[in-house]
Amino acid sequence: MSEVLALARLGRASDTTFTLEPDAEARKRIADDLSLLGLRKLRLTGTATPVGKNDWHLKATLGATAVQECVVTLEPVTTRIDTEVVRNYVADMPVPTEEDFEIPEDDTVEPLPQRVVLKDLLVEALALALPDYPRAEGVELGEALFAAPGVEPMTDQDAKPLAGLAALRDKLEKGENDPEKED
Repeated sequence: MSEVLALARLGRASDTTFTLEPDAEARKRIADDLSLLGLRKLRLTGTATPVGKNDWHLKATLGATAVQECVVTLEPVTTRIDTEVVRNYVADMPVPTEEDFEIPEDDTVEPLPQRVVLKDLLVEALALALPDYPRAEGVELGEALFAAPGVEPMTDQDAKPLAGLAALRDKLEKGENDPEKED
């Protein structure tokens, strides 16, 4: 199977299936591009289905085994990814202007391209599926506290704007600081 689906040349009478499984050298280049320590397995398998007169629905499964650095310890963290990739290529997609530009609710809809480069689709889907902050199992990100000498450091708990309201509510429930009870 080619790495490119030329949509205009595909038959519209039936679905077109595809499988893209990059070799070790291609996986290394992709891993380098995505700042991964390694990419052991990588496969995109799917179907392009004609919809109506010009549109296409692409549904695929991305499978990968990626190795990233732990954000806390910098040790290798292996992540298994199995995710669905869906794209709806629409011929008559309206082009938004600056005044009415909004992010669409359906993020699978895209303008109909002349061709779909499966490698680009695979890399995009992989980048979106990778954990943003991978952590080794059992590793917790500690809390760093800094303050000038003689000053008590502010904690994350102190910085929560509604933390004081919970303490006030508890006081009021116990009847403390109730003006009617001050006789």
